[in-house]
Amino acid sequence: MFCDACGTAVQPGQAFCSKCGKQIVGSIAVAGLRPGRVQSHLQLLGILWLAISAFNAVGGLVLLVLADTLFPHLRQMNKMPPDVPIGFLTALFSTLGIIILAKAACGFIAGWGLMKRDSWARILALVLAFISLFNIPFGTAIGVYTLWVLLPAQSQQEYDALVAAQAA
Repeated sequence: MFCDACGTAVQPGQAFCSKCGKQIVGSIAVAGLRPGRVQSHLQLLGILWLAISAFNAVGGLVLLVLADTLFPHLRQMNKMPPDVPIGFLTALFSTLGIIILAKAACGFIAGWGLMKRDSWARILALVLAFISLFNIPFGTAIGVYTLWVLLPAQSQQEYDALVAAQAA
């Protein structure tokens, strides 16, 4: 409870403000709690993980399609010299596509978990944030933002409190 003139904390039943001396008449306004950093950024963070994961999924699918359709027929289309390692390119693009699709799936799961305030989602999002730091520029941006929101010890305590409140 606070004085409506100077903002000093006032105890229940107190007749005058201890700082400015204003008489407390009627009920004292109770200031609402301001949401913490994690609570105010958690929804946006979940949406951003879902969005960047959608872009990663599209990129992974494009790599898989290229590996399975373009490279096997490349020698027939352009009369490529025989020393070009087309089999290696097919395997490389397929592997990269699968890795990117796996990262996108983990990002979808992390975004969904953050929006639902699941206890495991914070750790998964932090791991993905460290991995995403190498994906310039958007992966780096969401990685830094995720680390800023979820990494400090106070963030862990606030996230645990949100998880407990969600479960109750």
